[in-house]
Amino acid sequence: EEAAIRGHQIARHNLGCHEGRNGRIERAMKHFIIAANLGDDLSMKKIKDGYVEGEVSKEDFAAVLRAHQAAVDATKSTQREEAELAKQRGLSRIA
Repeated sequence: EEAAIRGHQIARHNLGCHEGRNGRIERAMKHFIIAANLGDDLSMKKIKDGYVEGEVSKEDFAAVLRAHQAAVDATKSTQREEAELAKQRGLSRIA
């Protein structure tokens, strides 16, 4: 819980899963929304599923989608993209 409070997106996602398993869907969706706003892809999928099931409003879904994309875009850089390509090619370093 402390990690989630401090902004750790995976911890926030895990709290959402815990709340969902305990039947507290509204609380689960709130945790997933926060994690998705931080750029967590799994939480974004949970929000999408919640929207399809009617647990998340169209307005909330649209807002989360925009915030998630902004968070993902904020982490993109040429250097990160080059590192990812090198990783995919099996290279340990970029020359």
